[in-house]
Amino acid sequence: MAYGQKILKGDAYKRAAIKRRHIRIRKRINGTAERPRLVVTRSNRHIVAQVIDDIQGHTLASASTLDTSIRGAEADKSTQAKQVGALVAERAKAAGVEAVVFDRGGNQYAGRIAALADAAREAGLKF
Repeated sequence: MAYGQKILKGDAYKRAAIKRRHIRIRKRINGTAERPRLVVTRSNRHIVAQVIDDIQGHTLASASTLDTSIRGAEADKSTQAKQVGALVAERAKAAGVEAVVFDRGGNQYAGRIAALADAAREAGLKF
């Protein structure tokens, strides 16, 4: 298998496939000072979004379902992803970022990933 992954079963195989796709995506996507990278990390319970300048290696803004404003909310995971998208867009705009490059992190662009991206777009962040 590519990238030095051994053959796995079940969830381990799925995580390895996501990792392979993320490596393949990162070959093409790079965040700059003008257009930093909006990377989304998804787990079964939480979702994290970060705006990263890859040239300097700095995180300019971040938001997650672990933030105090979102954590206490009784909502489904898609609604929480929308809240994270709006929050990361608000923080990115406060940091002076107008446009980003979207990095879905090897995950399929559907469900919570799409909800986060749509909410960030509605909040004024350009992809």
